[in-house]
Parts: sequence; C-alpha cells; structure tokens
Amino acid sequence: MFKAYQFRRIPIRLLVFVIALTLLGVTVVGSAKESVQDKQVMGMALGIFVMLVVALIDYNFILKFNWLIYVGNIGMLLVVRLTSLGDSALGAQRWIDIGGFRFQPSEVSKICIILFFAWFFGKYYEKINTVRMIFLSGVLIFIPWFLIWKQPDLSTSIVTALIFLAMLFLAGLSYKIIGAVLAVAIPAGAIFIALILQPDQKILQGYQYTRIMAWLQPEKYAQDAYQQQNSIMAIGSGRLWGKGLYNDAVFSVKNGNFIPEPQTDFIFAVAGEEMGFVGAATILILLLLIVLECILAGRRARDLQGRLICGGVASFVGFQAFINVCVVTGLMPNTGLTLPFVSYGLTSLVSLYIAIGLVINVAIQPNIHRIGDDLL
Repeated sequence: MFKAYQFRRIPIRLLVFVIALTLLGVTVVGSAKESVQDKQVMGMALGIFVMLVVALIDYNFILKFNWLIYVGNIGMLLVVRLTSLGDSALGAQRWIDIGGFRFQPSEVSKICIILFFAWFFGKYYEKINTVRMIFLSGVLIFIPWFLIWKQPDLSTSIVTALIFLAMLFLAGLSYKIIGAVLAVAIPAGAIFIALILQPDQKILQGYQYTRIMAWLQPEKYAQDAYQQQNSIMAIGSGRLWGKGLYNDAVFSVKNGNFIPEPQTDFIFAVAGEEMGFVGAATILILLLLIVLECILAGRRARDLQGRLICGGVASFVGFQAFINVCVVTGLMPNTGLTLPFVSYGLTSLVSLYIAIGLVINVAIQPNIHRIGDDLL
C-alpha cells in the first residue's frame, strides 16, 4: 500500500493553483455570505488533509477494491432515495443526514466513477472497441447515472456522463465508433430538443422545462429567469476591477439579495461583480491551469489506469467549471452546479481535494511503465 514514492515528481504547480483558487473562493464566499466562511475554511483544511492521505496510498491498491467502490457508490445513492436518511431541500432529495452530519453522495459518486472505470477500462482496454464491452460499460454507468438523475440532479448527471465519455475516449475508443455515434446523436439530439420544447411534453419534469423556456424566452418567463438575468447584470456591472469585496453598496446586485444563495451555484456572479473582469478572469485561468496540470500528470503516468484517473479528474474539473460559468453568464439554462474550489459546499470541496490527491498519487509513482495489468 505505501511505497517509496518519487517525491521530486510532486506537481507543485498543481498544488499552488488549487490552494490559490480555494483561498480566493473562501474570500468570495465570505463576501457573499459571511456566516459560512468559517465552514468553508474548515472544508479546505479537511480537504487538504484527505488529499495528502490519498496521495500516499498507491492508487493500484485502491483500484483493487473496484467492485466495492462501485457497489458502495450505488448503495449511497440508494440510501438517499429509499431510506429515511435521505434529506431533501428545494424539491430535490440529494443528501444523507446522519446525526447532523450532512453530505451529498452525488459529489462522492464522481470520484467513485473515476476510480471504477479507470480500473475497468485499464483491465479491458484491448476489448474497448467491441460491441459487448461498449454495451457493458454503458450498463455500468447507467445505474449510478439514473439514480443521480432521479434525485433529481440533472446538472450532476450531465457532468457524470461527460466524465464517463471522456474516460471512454481516453481508453482508446475508435474514431470510427465516435463518428458513427455522432452521426446518430446529432439528429437525435435535435429531435429531442424539438420534443421537449412542446408544451405538452412528458420527457422533462416541470421545473426542468420551465428553466429551459426561461433561458430561451426570459421576457416571457421573467419570474423564473430573474436569477440568471441578475447574474449577468452583476458580472457586467463589475467592469474591470469590480466594486470591491465585502462592499455594502446599495446598488450591488448581491447586497440587494437579487441572487438567492449566491455563495453556491452563482458564486461566479459575486466574483464578477466585486472583483471585476480581472478577478473573474483569474478564477477561469486558475481552473484552466488545474485542468492542464492534471492532463500533464496523466501524460507522464506509468500505466493506463493512472492516465485514466488523471483524465477523469481533468474532465471532472473542466466540464463542471464550464457548465457553471455558462449557466451564470446565460449561455446555458439554469441548473444547480458548484464552481470547483470556489463555491461553498463542503462535500463538493472535499471531493475535489480527493480527486487532486489521486492525481498527485499518480504523479509520484515510480516510473515503471505498464499497459493494462501487464508489466513491460
């Protein structure tokens, strides 16, 4: 389990970018809602501790518990849905509450999916382009995906699907298969969009349909579009340098409570308003650098499983950040999703630090090259 690691290969830049972004997030969260800032600091401290522990446990040892990880993930999601421990808020049942300790299993699920499919695709990479293997992997991802989607948590289910597809591609999926899938998926997607835009559609739940229509026709659905519209206004009003953190200006969108719960999904709007273009761009650049560092660590990994772990983490951070920023800036329909390392949310923050710990673990492994499970 523990071994002589090559600590000179620790990705120092990755650590610096992650900690810098988290500290920036703690500051913005405090400005958005000061009462939760201390909890975010505690989440950062816990996250760093867990990251260091994960970084020192050989990921190949962790992957030996592949099916336990998969079944445990399904178990957590079922507990949310089927037992009294499942806790709900704002019409969604996404949390487990045990004696006052509350966490969101769908955030942990992303880590479980990355680990399980890193093992699965690493073990069966030679069969990755067979119909049987594609079908089997599709079934295996569908179960946790469906349980997340039914909470309902459409945004996390989208990120989960994107992580899986990115890892499937990195495992060596043929371009011919990708082309064939796109040839079917693009027209199917167009038909799907046309169907869900019908007033009597039964595909999406009511709130999901309303959010899409509020995005397409904000003037007609003003009551449902106000959060996104105010977010866009807040970011634009920040101009170059912003209005300043912790300001008490009456003309602030945040201070006027025009963005409900700004410390979570819409934290980027607070950053844009109070730190301006410079602050918002700094957040985006740090996120991009973190993704690139994860990719670089994957390129230097000693085996396919390591590359897949790093690729999964890169897609996790990258896709989630992309969707969050698109929502806050009005480029996508409103959907609840935290901005990595910036938004308030202890489960999300600790899960992200676990992911970074896995990348560090891959980076400091002795340089022994593997393909699948076979040493060269």
